[in-house]
Amino acid sequence: MNRFGKGLLVAALVVVVAMAFRVSWNALRDVASATGADGTAALLYPFVVDGLMALALVATLVLTDEARRFALRVLAAYTLASLVLNYVHGLVPELHGQMADWGRLADWDPANWALVLLATSLPVGSIYFGSDLVAKVLHHRPVDTANAEKATETTVNRSTSDLGESTPAPAVPVVARPALPAPAPVDLVKRVEPVQVRAVAAESTRPRAATGRVPDAARSTRPVRTADELLDEARTATVDWPVGDLTAEGIRKAVHTSAAKARVLRETLRAERTTGPDEAVA
Repeated sequence: MNRFGKGLLVAALVVVVAMAFRVSWNALRDVASATGADGTAALLYPFVVDGLMALALVATLVLTDEARRFALRVLAAYTLASLVLNYVHGLVPELHGQMADWGRLADWDPANWALVLLATSLPVGSIYFGSDLVAKVLHHRPVDTANAEKATETTVNRSTSDLGESTPAPAVPVVARPALPAPAPVDLVKRVEPVQVRAVAAESTRPRAATGRVPDAARSTRPVRTADELLDEARTATVDWPVGDLTAEGIRKAVHTSAAKARVLRETLRAERTTGPDEAVA
C-alpha cells in the first residue's frame, strides 16, 4: 500500500473512533452523574475511561514482550468496563433523563453495588495504569534491527581478520599394520605362493580400505607344479638356449614361476650343462 492509501486508512480510523467515542461519551456521562459526579466531572468522565483505552492501544503498538502483554490486559479490562456501563445505560431509562436515584444503577442491590464500585474505581485505575503505561513507553528502548545486523556483521568480519591465516590441523600419524593373510581352504594351501610384505610408513590420513578374504573367482586356476615338473618344463623351454642366456628372469618368464624358483632352476640348468644331468641330480 502506498503512502496515500495508508493516510486514507488512518483518517478513516480516526473518524470511526471519534464517532464511537461520541456515542459512548453520552452513556458514560449519565452514569457518572448517577454516581454523584458534578457537571464538570461527568463531562470529563468519558475521557477517563475511553481515553485510557486509546492510550493502552498506543502503548501496545510501541512496547514489546511482557510490557506489551500488560498494555493488552489494560486495554481489555477498560474495554470491558466501558461495555458494561454502556449496557447498563441502555437498560435503565431513568439514566437518560437524569431522573435516577443518586447511586442507583440497578434494582438488585448486589448488582447495584458492583456497578457503582466499577464506575467509581475506573478514574483511580486510570491514574495508576495510565502512569504505568506512560513510564513503560518512556523507558522503552526500541531495537534497531538494521543497526544490530550491521554491528554483528562488523564484529564477525573483525574477528575473522584477527585470526589471520588458519592454522592447519596437525596430521595424525597412522601406524602401518601388516596385512593379515587371507584364510584359504585346506585343499588350496599348497597353491598359495609366499609373498614378501614390507611395512611402509603411511603418509596419508585417508582411512585404509578393509582387507578380507580373496574371492575364489579371483584365485589362479593354474595347477600347482612339483619341483620335478617345473624342472622338466624349464629343460624343455631352454633346450636351445646357450649357457649365457640362462638367467633367472628369462627362466621365470618362460615357465611362469616365481623369482626364487627361477634362480634355483637357473643354477640347476647351468650345472646340468656343465656336468650333465645325472651328475647334477646326484
